[in-house]
Amino acid sequence: MSEISINQPLGTPTWIDLGVPDLDRAKEFYRALFGWEYVERSAATGPFTLCLLRGRRVAALRPVSAADIEGESWWLPYLATDDCDAVTERIVECGGAVPVPPSDVAGLARTAVVADPVGARFGLWQGRTLPGCELVNEPDTLIRNDLASPDPEPARRFYSTVFDFTLDGNDDLPGFDFTFLRRPDGHEIGGVFGDPTAPASRWQTVFEVADTDAVAARAVAAGGTAGTPEDAPYARMAAITDPFGTAFSIGTRPAAD
Repeated sequence: MSEISINQPLGTPTWIDLGVPDLDRAKEFYRALFGWEYVERSAATGPFTLCLLRGRRVAALRPVSAADIEGESWWLPYLATDDCDAVTERIVECGGAVPVPPSDVAGLARTAVVADPVGARFGLWQGRTLPGCELVNEPDTLIRNDLASPDPEPARRFYSTVFDFTLDGNDDLPGFDFTFLRRPDGHEIGGVFGDPTAPASRWQTVFEVADTDAVAARAVAAGGTAGTPEDAPYARMAAITDPFGTAFSIGTRPAAD
């Protein structure tokens, strides 16, 4: 599915946003990478910018001070829920925390920012007039989120309890401590990587692109950095860092046979 017009089932990654210290520069960078256009909005929590692809909302940027960015910067994924307040309570009961309590965002959704027991932050998204990203799984949009953690087992127990996910191994990645997270209907929503070298537990974001090598070059030209593109089991991947130190990945899936 590429176009989204209804709220997604519990636990599905459904929205992403990013806090940036220089909004104009961020808009230029992500326009150069993905061709995004922008619409300015405001909420009780402050102004924000909706990122559009072909007129459809795919992400948001939020202005923050440089002092508000602690260590590495990451795109924040939001998991779908029909009851933000109830899931927030369940998260606390299961050992998580709630850095930003539930609040309404400009009539678009009711949201919260929470953290799992290993410290990885993510959001909750109860869609109202906006179900989340209106385009996904196509070039220049969100395709995947995975959690990387030096202490993965508490995270796996937490997500399976809070969101009723089932856990599956991955035979395509021998030698990696990786577990798929699946909704009760069997749909894969992401996974958990056990990485002893990770400095902290973080949700990672992958954007699909039509040409990984070309987009990596554009990232460098626009003031970011890019790792060398490499072929992985499911896509040709490259690690990207934006001008503010935000780390994410891009990937081009093989053409269908």
